[in-house]
Amino acid sequence: MSWIILFVAGLLEIGWAIGLKYTEGFTRFWPSVGTAAAMLASVGLLGLAMKSLPVGTAYAVWVGVGAVGTVILGVVLFDEPMNLLRGASVLLIVAGLVGLKLATP
Repeated sequence: MSWIILFVAGLLEIGWAIGLKYTEGFTRFWPSVGTAAAMLASVGLLGLAMKSLPVGTAYAVWVGVGAVGTVILGVVLFDEPMNLLRGASVLLIVAGLVGLKLATP
């Protein structure tokens, strides 16, 4: 169950990272409220997952899920570039996340 909670926390991290773009420096009210809510929920779920997962593993997976998702949504939503090196780097992050999952009891 902790892994599912951690994954949801990572999804919320993607939400607040992308939400930051829409806040326009926290000058837009509703995007700012949504971003702040996603931040709080994400960190709260991370803390809950850390009750039974090692801190290093949980934090790395949380950041990794957020980073990979944010890169992908950046490409889709904001027309950010995707090239071979960037794609390979994202795949390396995914490989690291899988490795951490497999190495954690």
